[in-house]
Amino acid sequence: MAAADSGTNLMWLRRVLDGWMIAGSLLTLCWVLLLHRADQSGDVTASVLGLARVVTDILVLGLVVALCFCLEPGKRTATTVAAVALVVLAVSDMLRILLPVPGTWYGVPLAATCSMTGLLLVAAVPWMPGGVSVVGVGERVLPVVGVVAGFVPVVVCLLAMGAHVLAGGRTDAVMMALSGTVLLGFGARQGIVHADHLRITREVVAREAHYRTLVDGSSDVITILSLDGRVLYVSPAARHVFGHRPEDLVGARLPLYTHPDDTTPLMQAVERLRQEAEPGDRGPGRHVFCRVRAADGGWRHVESTISLHPEGLIFSSRDVTERVARQAQLERRAFHDALTGLPNRALFTDRVAHALRKRTVATTPPAVLFLDLDGFKAVNDSVGHAMGDALLIQAARRLQASVRAGDTVARLGGDEFTALLEGEAGACPPPAREVAERILSALTKPYRIGSTDAVVSASIGIAVAMPGITPDDLLDHADQAMYEAKSAGKGRIRMHQPQSQDVCSGMLNH
Repeated sequence: MAAADSGTNLMWLRRVLDGWMIAGSLLTLCWVLLLHRADQSGDVTASVLGLARVVTDILVLGLVVALCFCLEPGKRTATTVAAVALVVLAVSDMLRILLPVPGTWYGVPLAATCSMTGLLLVAAVPWMPGGVSVVGVGERVLPVVGVVAGFVPVVVCLLAMGAHVLAGGRTDAVMMALSGTVLLGFGARQGIVHADHLRITREVVAREAHYRTLVDGSSDVITILSLDGRVLYVSPAARHVFGHRPEDLVGARLPLYTHPDDTTPLMQAVERLRQEAEPGDRGPGRHVFCRVRAADGGWRHVESTISLHPEGLIFSSRDVTERVARQAQLERRAFHDALTGLPNRALFTDRVAHALRKRTVATTPPAVLFLDLDGFKAVNDSVGHAMGDALLIQAARRLQASVRAGDTVARLGGDEFTALLEGEAGACPPPAREVAERILSALTKPYRIGSTDAVVSASIGIAVAMPGITPDDLLDHADQAMYEAKSAGKGRIRMHQPQSQDVCSGMLNH
């Protein structure tokens, strides 16, 4: 314990008192036995007991050697020295048995020297590499048995003195001095233990207040749940983030105010942590994104880290609604036209690729319409760019209204627009030319721009997908057909003619 703990003055004093209480109680017992010892000359019991000491040394030595080989090489120093100490103590015990009188070597008592050397080595073992890990004593840890053990020396003294008195013996000054110092040491030790407990309690209270200040002042919502999903604690940040009072949430169960679409992944993460808690493997936490209904009825996007807690689970939740909105806005800007809100070229090309991949024999092949507004440049130059932008916005709305909800309308740039017409299994979509005529009719109607009316037309090119065609080729074919329409006099519709007339014969009907 001394090697494992950093050691405050009170703890060191307690250890000194512990050592004296153990030594004093054993000295009291030995003194009592010495007073009652009869003449043991010729008795073989002492020899048997001496041999038992050697056997015990050998058995303990075997355990220590086995422990040494179970440890990592860097942690074997302590157990190796302990083994050497036991060998020295065993030699000391054997010398006492083998030698009829205490043996000496150049005036040095061999048995006593071996005993002292072995005991000093044992005392030094805990401070050597691996000693603390072998002892397994944590810092600042005083288990219940450590508190109760303080009564053992006192009980030994009382029992020894009581047996001595009952056997007819009389107490003497040595016995009273030894037992008295043990009792005084016990009283001082208990006072030190109590003082150290008070100090630890104050530290715990201060640490708890510190962490509570951190939790209460955090913008993250800290929630503690039992393993069965019942809310045990919610930090005050819940009122600011979700608008709910923390005390109203205590006692509720998961999934609490969670969006129905996000309930399954949330409960799956919780269940995995529950399974880890059963065998004691705490493992890493789980990150979960879900939507939580706030007190105002709106949904908050929440990013939560779920970890195991001594009482169950702990959620550390952060409101990321603004971040999700910014991310969605950035994604929309990356794939949509800033003026009209329609998909841009990148998104339109992706939609075309998707339509080509899912095409089957039972569906009508997808078709692409390429549109260019005739006369837009003149309107834009005469009334200004702001009015021109307003005309483009109106044209985009008319385009969307002229196709089905499942079709895609995009703005490629300037006054160029495209439309993807997809076929569905079991459905009979209108022919591409019919849709183009409807679009052309809608776009040629006058546009109300401010206090004036503007009139533009459109040239439309149509390309129908053939087997094996790529999205870029399909869009390029529609573009070529659009230029053919412009060359024919504008305000016209032209369809791209494939090289294979057999394929074309079936396509022109659309």
